[in-house]
Amino acid sequence: MDAASGSTGAGPDANAAHSQPNALLVLKARVDQQTQIMLDAVAPFIMWRWIATAILFASYCVRVYLLQGFFIVTYALGIFLLNLLIGFLSPAIDPESEESILPTKSTDEFRPFERRLPEFKFWISTSKAITIAIFVTFFKSFDVPVFWPILLIYFIALFFATMRRQIQHMIRYRYIPFDFGKRRYRSVPNAGADTAAATKDKE
Repeated sequence: MDAASGSTGAGPDANAAHSQPNALLVLKARVDQQTQIMLDAVAPFIMWRWIATAILFASYCVRVYLLQGFFIVTYALGIFLLNLLIGFLSPAIDPESEESILPTKSTDEFRPFERRLPEFKFWISTSKAITIAIFVTFFKSFDVPVFWPILLIYFIALFFATMRRQIQHMIRYRYIPFDFGKRRYRSVPNAGADTAAATKDKE
């Protein structure tokens, strides 16, 4: 009798323990859904998205300048953003290791440039990294004393060396990761009607 009552008494606690993780999962799913809806809404506005990210980055720079610290955090942020930039400028399939999908001759079939890191993911990762860096500056423990000119010189040297290698890769495999100067084709709305009319006149 006692065992039965004991098991009955433990029933509500067990149900509550099981319902709590389920409630957290439901809440997480709702947050993810709302976040995805917001991201889908801002996806077409490329220029405004990057303007907002530039303002966010300027805010971080001003905060670091006023605090005169967190140079290690700034260096780590710069390295991370540089890696994102390289992924944005690189093709999805490296022609050095796999069969090239990039046209190398004027007679080759046109193929759009596929990035290893798409623009939207590049923007999301950049915005997240800057936001995290701003959040970290509120904790004094991350302000490690360091002689910042050395970090600056090393980052500049690393940036130019990395970009030089990337440009050489672009020249070697003849691809441009931008749309500037590329030929664009526009459809003619009445092309089908004109062709039909010309055929009828010949008959």
